[in-house]
Amino acid sequence: MIDEELMEQLKENNCLLADGYESALIGITEGVNPVAVYDTELCIKCLMEEDNMSEEDAVDFFYYNTVGSYVGEKTPIYIRTYE
Repeated sequence: MIDEELMEQLKENNCLLADGYESALIGITEGVNPVAVYDTELCIKCLMEEDNMSEEDAVDFFYYNTVGSYVGEKTPIYIRTYE
């Protein structure tokens, strides 16, 4: 479940959200143009689980159709996390 405070911040800042990646939403950027932030690995996992894609198909789809799409200054960003 997405945190209510995060959703309020996203709404207040007119952030665009990526359809189908609700469980991969991890935050919002700070600064003059806040945008939604998604975890790349979680997005790929969403595609594999919810759309029954293979890992290879999910990666191809994600990078071509999601990361490769620009819909204006409020386009979400996608990050990889490292430990």
